[in-house]
Amino acid sequence: MKLYSMVGGKVKKPGKRGRKPAKIDLKAKLERSRQSARECRARKKLRYQYLEELVSSKERAICALREELEMYKQWCSAMDQGKIPSEIKALLTGDDQKTSQNTCFDMLSTSWR
Repeated sequence: MKLYSMVGGKVKKPGKRGRKPAKIDLKAKLERSRQSARECRARKKLRYQYLEELVSSKERAICALREELEMYKQWCSAMDQGKIPSEIKALLTGDDQKTSQNTCFDMLSTSWR
């Protein structure tokens, strides 16, 4: 004897609730899975390439900063010995010209006030 219930004018059979599993072609499902795996591997490869490029650019920046630091150390040791490196002289003479120009500009601008 089967029990049927009437809900909203429709006859319902007892059994499992929810959606019934759709009958999907197994080959199509496997192919989708393979395609998804290929795409995942491609994304992973791109991500690793990006990270490798990022690391190499950071390493280049570190090398450049180390060279700059070594240059400053040499300048400091030369100044400790009482010598002024030619690069610093060039910077100072260039800064003196800019400073004198700024001073003249400041004097002119304050005279107008």
